[in-house]
Amino acid sequence: MKKVYAYATLEKQANYAEALSACGMEPVFSLDVKDAAGCDGLLLCGGGDIEPKWYGQEDRGSKNFEPLRDEMEIPLVRDFIEAGLPILGICRGLQVLNVALGGTLVQDLPTAATHAWEESTGDKQHLVEAAPGSFLEALYGERFPTNSAHHQGADQIAPLLQIAAKAPDGVVEALCCPEKKIYAVQWHPERMMLARSREDTVDGTPIFQFFAGIL
Repeated sequence: MKKVYAYATLEKQANYAEALSACGMEPVFSLDVKDAAGCDGLLLCGGGDIEPKWYGQEDRGSKNFEPLRDEMEIPLVRDFIEAGLPILGICRGLQVLNVALGGTLVQDLPTAATHAWEESTGDKQHLVEAAPGSFLEALYGERFPTNSAHHQGADQIAPLLQIAAKAPDGVVEALCCPEKKIYAVQWHPERMMLARSREDTVDGTPIFQFFAGIL
């Protein structure tokens, strides 16, 4: 069984571990990055905002920083790419990938009300438009609904990456580099599958099955 490392704990990120296991992968969730050695892929989970210093900006609306995660995950991205191993980024994970590879972020989207999790509503839901020929078009077709729980988004795209999907308002919803086996989505597929399946979104399972297939 292929092993996937995440800088995370099972207690806090059980949804991701369940998703990996359900699709035939072994989750290795640990806050000791030495445990990444020998793993076949890297999962970048959702979470708080990246400190803007990592992409050369002052704080302009970022919040809920996780400084230690930044310090651990950004080098992990580079290490896994150098080793030629696949990476899957989810929500914050997409942003970590873009920043680690030289891109920047919109710190507070003008249309954040359409995308951001709120106490009263939980995850939002909206359509996503897949780029022609992208992995997402192959999985879900040209247009499909997903959940949404973010107030930031990719701005300048890192040179290695390409846009694989956008929301109708133009917010980047997926990035990829097929040659390097790098894939990322801005939504939360782990909250759209198994016991957390939703009637108003697509099933998140195909994304994890796709990742399993490239390990």
